[in-house]
Amino acid sequence: MGRIIEALPGAKRALFAAYHLGGCQSCAFSDDESLADLSARSGLEADEVLAHLLASHQHDFSMWLDPAEAAGRRQEFRWIDLRTREEHEAVVIPGSELFTQALQQELFAGDPERRILLYDHRGGSALDQVAWFRGHGLKETYALRGGIDAWASEVDPSVRRYRLEIDP
Repeated sequence: MGRIIEALPGAKRALFAAYHLGGCQSCAFSDDESLADLSARSGLEADEVLAHLLASHQHDFSMWLDPAEAAGRRQEFRWIDLRTREEHEAVVIPGSELFTQALQQELFAGDPERRILLYDHRGGSALDQVAWFRGHGLKETYALRGGIDAWASEVDPSVRRYRLEIDP
């Protein structure tokens, strides 16, 4: 499952939404468990689960914008930074805005056709936010694939790359 989650970043979300797998202690799975084993112990057909994961990945893929494409279409979007205030103040894509409660209210009350590009550190949670925005009527919301880290490595090397370290 670990290799599947790595290859299909939205797989965990897709498994939980469709089959209630992986979201809590009673339905958890380990990285070294195979899809066949997970399916068997859950009473599911592995081929059906795999087809669902691939379809979900295709859906996720339609919500991503590659950094190079985003750079070429920069003026079309309102760029929103989903990271913490501290991260935003330390390293930022020029022209982007920090996502706040006030900005959320402004966006949700504004033009539903407005194009919005969300980014986080490495692209791990931006798709969840895109789904949330789209669910609130902002259908032209996308996520920057790979987040600010990919932007820094693929488009603008003047944006510093960093890594988060959390004390145990």
